[in-house]
Order: sequence, then structure tokens, then C-alpha cells
Amino acid sequence: MEISNREIASKLLLISELLEITGDNIFKIRAFNRAADIVGRANSNVAVMSDDELILVPGIGQAIAKSVREIVETGTCKELEELRAKIPPSLVELLNLEGVGPKTIAVLWKKMNIQSIGDLEKAATGRRIRSLKGFGEKKEKGFLKSIALYRAAGGRMNRMEAELVVKKLEGSLTPATWTVAGSYRRGKSTIGDIDIVTTESPSVINPKLRNNVDEVIDEGDRRTSVRVMGQRVDIRFSHERQYGSMLIYLTGSKEFNIRLRETAIEMGRKVNEYGVEDRTDGKLHEFSTENDMFAFLGLQYIVPELRENRGEMELAKNFRLPLLIGPCDIRGDLHVHSEWSDGSLSLEQLACKGEILGYEYILCSDHSASLGITHGLDDKKLKQQTIAIERVNRAGGSCTLLQGIEVDILSNGSLGLENHVLSDLDLVIASVHSGLKEDRDTMTRRVISAVENENVDIIGHPTGRLIGKRSAFEIDMARVIERARDTGTALECNASPLRLDLDDTDIMNSKEKGVSISIGTDSHREEELANMRYGISIAQRGWCSAKDILNSLTLKEILNWAS
Repeated sequence: MEISNREIASKLLLISELLEITGDNIFKIRAFNRAADIVGRANSNVAVMSDDELILVPGIGQAIAKSVREIVETGTCKELEELRAKIPPSLVELLNLEGVGPKTIAVLWKKMNIQSIGDLEKAATGRRIRSLKGFGEKKEKGFLKSIALYRAAGGRMNRMEAELVVKKLEGSLTPATWTVAGSYRRGKSTIGDIDIVTTESPSVINPKLRNNVDEVIDEGDRRTSVRVMGQRVDIRFSHERQYGSMLIYLTGSKEFNIRLRETAIEMGRKVNEYGVEDRTDGKLHEFSTENDMFAFLGLQYIVPELRENRGEMELAKNFRLPLLIGPCDIRGDLHVHSEWSDGSLSLEQLACKGEILGYEYILCSDHSASLGITHGLDDKKLKQQTIAIERVNRAGGSCTLLQGIEVDILSNGSLGLENHVLSDLDLVIASVHSGLKEDRDTMTRRVISAVENENVDIIGHPTGRLIGKRSAFEIDMARVIERARDTGTALECNASPLRLDLDDTDIMNSKEKGVSISIGTDSHREEELANMRYGISIAQRGWCSAKDILNSLTLKEILNWAS
């Protein structure tokens, strides 16, 4: 499978981080860091560029171009492997901890010989970290919190990472004979082990797997377990006549399966992965499709996203499950960045991409100037962008660019741009990007101040989490949801697989309170616009119908809603 720009960029970034840990030349560190940013934001596929084309890309010289070529061809490069050889292998894992960067790791390693997360935990628990210059009790507690977050993730993948694992396996599986089950199929924001159900013969699949995976953990006629990209994948072999029941069983959730068994018991039947057994005569009823098995039990088909035992079984008994939001209901993307701040696409490219996706509108919501690291827009630059957007819209394309902003919610609850500037925009997203360690009440009041601002339409990524990297900041979402209901402010379901914020439970609570949900991909690159599917899936898990989602409104309707 062709390596992506994101994968190349992650390797270049790791090189810059390891260079910093080993104390290399600052200019070399910056060069690799810049190259990682350039590759990650590139519109064209770097993997297919020739050596000459790579060298011509600003920020990629001959040496880095050579490393990029090696990464494309082998998945690694000489520079990276030489750096890995200089440090303890377990040291790299510290980079996964929130708030622990290369400089910190270098000090911990060189001053205290801390070589692993376990070493860091022992030192912090033993209150030895505070003896280092520049490190105190607060830093110790921060390390322990970061370690707890990392362990709570339990090696779980975000949805994009899980998709890459599945794609690696596609060459070993015959199309139309298999389905990914488990939390992946239920659309959860994080994925543990991946479960696959297939009707193909193990004698056909097992030999293919041996050549296409990192490790075969266990091989058999009923199940084969392998490791791909460091992640465990369990492949269950099923007879075609039992495929439906096996898929229901392995899709789960555990709580849903328990409730399904209880439902069957009430009918004098017993459910297992092979079908439904009559408890009187022991006859096993087999099902080739899930629909057949649900129908046999007198249930409406329950989509995987709802299988969490949150009341779906009772509604399915009466054929009253909600009609959930779907891709066909989405008329536009309500959070996209352009090259005017930290995105890579021009306004013209955004409009063109919107046409290709069949959208009526895309909200161009670049960062405000208060978020300095992203080259945000001040009021003067925002006026210039307004003129540029009007020019694009006058060209007569089928996708209208809405003029917006992602304005920063400052520590005192005020916004990064004046109200008179915001009032002229079509839609305003307000988000927290800094001061993330405030206490629960302070952060809640800070966000509610933005909710109460008459010029704010949407609260962006309301809990601030980065999956597997940063926990949600302390905030009372119940209070925020209550106030959003009173003010008519929407809450965002940020569709980036790195965020998926709000998650399903908060979306469900918002829906029950009558608070509108917007879905925005928070795209900075062209390929990220496809992340809309993740947002739809999370909204489905939150039981949302089209009427609950702002993106289902027509252009005229959403402008009227915002006015």
C-alpha cells in the first residue's frame, strides 16, 4: 500500500524529536521539523515524486529528500535508525505522554537516567523529579496524570489508525466475504483489538496472512490471530449459514449482547454466536444475515452504532428506532481552514472540492489572530478574506463559501476578535486553544461566556481532547449544554479522528436537551474533508436524526438559523 504524506511526516517529525533528545544541531532539528510540516500539509502525494521534484520543494533539501525516499521505499531511513540506536528503545515511548516533549525527555534521561514510562512513574511517585532544576511538585503530578491517561487508552487506536490496519489486511481477504466487527463497526471513537468475521476457508486465508502481517500470534481453523502495525487482529471463520449470528455476536457491545440474550430467554430461546437455539428441543436456527436473526427474534434491525444497550432493544421490539442521520443528509461542512491561516487549500480549491463532494456550502473558518501560532486573521485580514470569498462565490459554482472564523475563547472568557467584527460574518465558531489546565468551574464559566455571546453560533471541539494524546480539559458539559439550549448555540461534533469531540454521550445529552449539533471536519488539508464520515458515525451513536444536525439545513436555512 502506498505510504501517505501523513506517515512520511510522522517519521520526519520523529527524527527531529530524536535529534533534540540526543542534543544535535538546532538547525538540523528545525530542518526536519519544518520538512515534517511541509510534507504533512502537501496537497500532492510526496511518495510519487522523483528525487529532483523532492529537492525543489521549499524546505526539503538534498539530505532530507534522501531520507524521504528511503522512508517511501522501506518505511524507515538510515537517519532514523541511527538515532534509534543511540537511545534506549523504551525512551521513545515517553513521547506519547501528554506534555512531555523532547527537551523534557533529554533532561530526565541525562540527569536522572529515566529510560521508560515505568522509570518516570517511580521517580514521580517517589517525589524525586522535583529535585531537578525547573521541575517541581506540579510537574510531578502532571507526569503522573499523563501516564494515567496513556495507560487508560490501553493502546487503543483512533479511527484513522484502525482503518490503516484494516487496509493492510485487504490483500489477504477476498472482497464480499468478510466484515470488520467489534468497536470498529459500532463506530466508536477509539478502537482496541480488531475483529474480522469471514466466510472464506482458513486453508485459503491463513497462508496469505503469513506473508502480509507482522506476526502470526495463533493460527487455527476457527480463529487466527495476527499482529499488524503493532495491533492485534482476530479473524473468525464462519459458515455462510451462520455468518449473521456470528457478526452480531462479535460486533457487540458486551452490554448489547447480554440484553439480546435476555430478550431471547423471554421467548424461550437461547442466543449464541452460531444462532438461536430453542430451549425446548435444542434445535439451532442459523442465519446468514443479521437482518434474518433480528427478524426471527421479532426485532427491528438495529444498526451497529446503536448497539450499546441504551434503550435500543425496547424500541426495536416496537419497530420505533429513530431514522439516523446519514451521508445523504449532509449538505455542507461547517468547519474548514484555508491557506489564509494554517490550512493548505486556497478558497478556490475549497469551493471546487465542495462541488465534487456535492455540498451546497462550506464554512471557511480560519483561526483568529489571537492564536498566534497559526498565523490567524485579524480584523483587517478578515475583511480582505471576505472580499476574496465574495469573488469566489460570484464565479457561480454550486458550492457557496460561507465567511466565518474560528475565534479563540480567551482565558477571561472574552473572544479573540471584537464583536463588531464578528457580527459581519455568516457563522462564528468559538473554541478554546490555550490555558487548558484551568479548574473545572473556571473553564466552564469561560466557555459559557462564549455561549452567551450573541455573535457566537457554534462552540468548537467543546472538551478540547486529542485522542490518546490529551485528555479533555476540566469542564462541566451538563452546564454548557443547558446554557446552549437557552441561547440557541450549537455544539460541534468535530469530525477529526484525532478529536471526535463531542463524543457520543455528550451528543446524546445535547440532543435530549434540544441543542443543535454541527459537524465540522476541521480540515487543514484536502484529504481531511473525507473525515465527515467519522462525524456522521459519532452523531449516529448519539442517536441523532437529520433534524438534530445543522449540516442537514439548506444554504438558505442555515443562514436564517444564524441570523
